[in-house]
Amino acid sequence: MSDLSLHQFLTIYGWFGLTAFIFLMGLIARFYERLSNQKTYYRLFAVPVIAFAGATIRLSSLDQVSGDIWGDGFLVVGGVSLAALCIHIYRLMTSGR
Repeated sequence: MSDLSLHQFLTIYGWFGLTAFIFLMGLIARFYERLSNQKTYYRLFAVPVIAFAGATIRLSSLDQVSGDIWGDGFLVVGGVSLAALCIHIYRLMTSGR
């Protein structure tokens, strides 16, 4: 395997792992919404998955880790949206404790 294909493989493999984690967080949010009848907005967990997919595609096609404005922008959007959703669910689940 050349360095280029190894980098692309590891980038895509990392994206699948991150997507599995985000999917698990979405399932937890959906379960809590059904259990407590509070809005968790679990469908919005698709936003970080799509943003990280865009970053993965962009950065692996350019063979870069960072330094591309579009790739870094996708990473920022994915990270901020994932953090906001996780904080929202955390506050819902631990309110009053």
